[in-house]
Amino acid sequence: LLLLFVIFPIFILNAEIIPKPIIEGDKNSKVKILVYESLTCSYCASFHEKIYPRLKSEFIDKSLVFIEFKSFPLDLAALSASKLAHCNESSNRKVLSLLFKNQNEWIKGENIDELNSNLIKFLKNNNITLNFDECLNNENLEKFVLEERIEGSSKFKVNSTPTIIINNKRFEKSLTYKNLKKAIEKLL
Repeated sequence: LLLLFVIFPIFILNAEIIPKPIIEGDKNSKVKILVYESLTCSYCASFHEKIYPRLKSEFIDKSLVFIEFKSFPLDLAALSASKLAHCNESSNRKVLSLLFKNQNEWIKGENIDELNSNLIKFLKNNNITLNFDECLNNENLEKFVLEERIEGSSKFKVNSTPTIIINNKRFEKSLTYKNLKKAIEKLL
């Protein structure tokens, strides 16, 4: 009986984590963008550094575009990082942005245990407070991240990152701000 009492609260705590989508903008915007990305992808980091800031200031902040960042982990390090990003209580881009901006600082290790240790250390050093073990070991979070990846593969034929989906259609041009802007403006 005591064993049940000890295990049950842990199960309840684990089940309480509800994965949160990472979104920005007005959900009623005419243009909706999905970005399938892997947190260990250097091209995805480049998107966040070079394209996203202009997209945000010119379209998202003006309620013209709604964007959702979808997990498409390409390896175990990206899977762990995605779980932590979706475990963030505020469900904003803070963890996502921090991880992309500083990939070289946390993507280190010979195995998943070392990678996770470096990931946790990096986030703690940047004042991110999460129950890291609970987030990394949570089945709901893992299922959420992997379902986003499966959705990308099956619904949109995502096979590389980043892949941009605009109003449920895959963006096929070279991913530059100029090309993305033209595609968005055609839909406004």
